[in-house]
Order: sequence, then C-alpha cells, then structure tokens
Amino acid sequence: MKKTALVIMAAGIGSRFGGGIKQLAPVGPTGEIIMDYSVHDAIKAGFNKIVFIIRRDIEADFREIIGNRIEKMCGKHGVEVAYAFQAIDALPEGQTVPEGRTKPWGTGQAVLAAKDVISEPFAVINADDYYGKGAFVKIHDYLVNYTPDKPMDFCMAGFILKNTLSDNGGVTRGICRVDENGNLTGIAETPDIVKTASGAAVNGEEIDADSYVSMNMWGLTPEFLDVLEVGFAEFFKEKVPENPLKAEYLIPIFIGELLEAGKVSVKVLETPDTWFGVTYAEDKPLVIESFKRLIENGEYKADLYSDLI
Repeated sequence: MKKTALVIMAAGIGSRFGGGIKQLAPVGPTGEIIMDYSVHDAIKAGFNKIVFIIRRDIEADFREIIGNRIEKMCGKHGVEVAYAFQAIDALPEGQTVPEGRTKPWGTGQAVLAAKDVISEPFAVINADDYYGKGAFVKIHDYLVNYTPDKPMDFCMAGFILKNTLSDNGGVTRGICRVDENGNLTGIAETPDIVKTASGAAVNGEEIDADSYVSMNMWGLTPEFLDVLEVGFAEFFKEKVPENPLKAEYLIPIFIGELLEAGKVSVKVLETPDTWFGVTYAEDKPLVIESFKRLIENGEYKADLYSDLI
C-alpha cells in the first residue's frame, strides 16, 4: 500500500471565541471535535499517516483533548501519527523576527514546519473545517498515482461556493478560475461573501454561487516542500520588509504565483459535499446539528471510529 499523509494545520488553535478554543470544541455526540471527523474520513479513504502541525505552547492541551486518543486509535489501524511544530522564529537562514511581530507566518510556514516528517504525497487541511467524505477519497485517489517524474502535479478539492457559506455573516473564499480540462488557472481571494436568497453576493452584487472555491484542501507532493522552502526565503526578502508585522506566507497565494509562472499544474477535483466550520461563535450550534443529521442519515456511526476496518 502506498504511503499517503494527511497534514492537519492546527497551529492556529489559539483563536478564541466565547470561552474556549474553537477548534477543540466538542461537536459530536460523544465529545468528538471536527478534527475527529477529518481523521476518520482520511483513514476511511486510505490515508495511512496523520501529521498534526501545532505550537509547542498548546502541545499538552492538544495531546490531552485529541492527540493521545487519535494515536491510540491509529495504532490499532496501522496508521502512523507524527507531530510538527510551527514557531514564529523558524525562519530562513540569516533572518530574524521583526520587532513587534507576535504571530507566526501563515499556512505556508505551517506546512514547511512538517518538512522533516513528510516524505510521501500528502493532503493539507485546516483543523477547524469539515470537508466531507468525498473530498478525501478524490484527493487520496489522485495522490496514490503520484510519480517522482511529475513532482509539480498537484490537486485541490473544488468546493461549490454555495456549499461553503455561513448563515451568520460574510466569509472570505478563494474563487477559482478553471479551464476546460479541469485545471486551476488562478485564485481570487474574495472577502465578505454573504449568503442570499438567490445564492451569494459581495457588496450587494450577486456572484455565481456555483463557482469553484478553494477551502485550503490541497493534494501536494514531497518535492513541493523544497519549493516552499525556497519561496519562504524569497517571501522574507520581498514581502516582509513591506509589512513586517502582518505579512503572511499563504499556500493559496504561493501556489497561485507558481501557476502564473507556469511551474505547476493543479487539477481541480469537484466535490459536491457541504463544507462547514466554526467561523463565528454562532456557527457552533449549526455544526453540532449538522453532525447530528449526518449520523441520523447513516453517514457516520455514533461511535465514530467503529466502522474502520
């Protein structure tokens, strides 16, 4: 069986709403968090390695709430678990943290933190997003056909915009341009998209609610990590001096730059699944209700991992 990894970006789980860390809030019937469902769906799809990217300061809490439990479950199913740690001072050689900078450098740096524990094709997801079963299957099936002679052939889950909107306010989505062969040609980060009776709108103007959007679910190759590392050094030279306190090294933007330069190809794998996550505190009851319905409809068992062979 070919090795494929799921990389979960969880270093940002210090973001808080109400009284708790949103990504660690229980949403399932027996205390499962959103990450539980992602891990379940990945293993069910055939992924056999899980990599958590976290921060050192949350390691104890993370292991207590999910890590130790996931490691025990994965051990029963022959699935490897690894950890990587994102840190604000993990920088290109010769660089230092700008005075006043308090946050790490974004999703690109997060994935780069896992460079030493990834040697296989891998999927990348956010910790606090539910992607649905179909997306994991499609990305896994793409990745198992990876060959080193095509190191820059990537894929992404193409969600339908109307399936990713919140009832509780505007959201930012990467609206994708896709050619007739299903290849990504560009991503336009579009803020403040709101759900409307007829679909979706930005600043009062209706937009195509059936557009593909990127929800930061990528299928990538181990060779990408070397390119990502070079790009991080360039980012520090070109972007950080302009905005030292807030500049972010983001995977969608970096891949967009590689696309524009003709250095990569990205196959968009359409998924009809409904994405949901805890963007706003008010989203949590809807997420809990969504998982309840999925269980009632037979998509998941109440004892989540009991259906893994």
